[in-house]
Amino acid sequence: MAVKDIMDALKNESLQDIGLDKNLAQLVKDIKLVGEELNVLLELPKAGLEDVLRTKLEQALSEVKEVKRINVRFSKTPDQSAPSQQKPQIPLQQPMFTKRKVPGVRHIVVVGSGKGGVGKSTVSANLALALKKIGYKVGLLDADIYGPSIPTMLGLKGQRVTVNERNKIVPAEKFDMKVLSIGFMLPSEDTPVIWRGPMLMKALTQFLFDVEWGDLDFLVMDLPPGTGDVQLTLAQNVEISGAIVVTTPQDVALADVRKATSMFKEVQIPVLGVVENMAYFVCPETGKRYYIFGKGRTAEFAAAYNLKILGSIPIDPEVAERSDQGEPVVVSRPDSEVSRAFIGIAKLVAQQLG
Repeated sequence: MAVKDIMDALKNESLQDIGLDKNLAQLVKDIKLVGEELNVLLELPKAGLEDVLRTKLEQALSEVKEVKRINVRFSKTPDQSAPSQQKPQIPLQQPMFTKRKVPGVRHIVVVGSGKGGVGKSTVSANLALALKKIGYKVGLLDADIYGPSIPTMLGLKGQRVTVNERNKIVPAEKFDMKVLSIGFMLPSEDTPVIWRGPMLMKALTQFLFDVEWGDLDFLVMDLPPGTGDVQLTLAQNVEISGAIVVTTPQDVALADVRKATSMFKEVQIPVLGVVENMAYFVCPETGKRYYIFGKGRTAEFAAAYNLKILGSIPIDPEVAERSDQGEPVVVSRPDSEVSRAFIGIAKLVAQQLG
């Protein structure tokens, strides 16, 4: 792989989304390829861009097999290195990244948590269907790249997407709702997705901006667990209306949800509230509630972080059974207590976002 070919790849990486009218190749001051190791010296247009430029470089070269390791150094522009004779001014707090709005989508609502196993995908799917049921145009994006479960929950296993004449991905449709998942693009549900961070970021950006979403009131995004690349990519590049954090009542779940909540606030994504999943079990014979995982901890957490509890979802074995059959509870059992809880959450979300 010649350095010229690497430079050609860098020319295709635009920097307009971070406010620079250049491409990445125009910042290269020196470049050397030694075996499989690439050493690059980049001009640093302004302080604070080191991480994003390093990520963009890795993203641009993510499919270049000959490059296994990348070492990046930065050189300051003359106005940065020369001492200023003027009195230093306090900089205004401005976003480092230019956030883009997905065309045609009024509100993007992300559903996340700090850990897996709390029913985040179940909440995402049923929240989207509840918003649809109360009269909104809704889309559902399965952004859990490593563990896509939305195709199973909506009965779309084996579904494939197409590309239209405008080279846009056409999402699947189910229950009169537009749906997209990485699961639609894998050979089988057993195929693992083994991607590095830059490839993950590139796929997520494509799922948002290269898709024919049409006119939507809400696009609900099911995030992967944790506080990693997906969440950071969204915060830096996309206009997000708000986040919903999902937890179960026990302390081990709340400990990780605290981290997710802090992360959303740190990257300036408004947290709309908390959904307490698996909150209690209703005995079918007596109607009595049993708080299997404890009671009161979620309320304490919400009060400590000044958050609203959007709703509490009871444990219902039929929810899991129906999800495995591709029949979400909001559709299959609209009069159940679980469905009523999701409708209530949807109404609160819609009210908050106006």
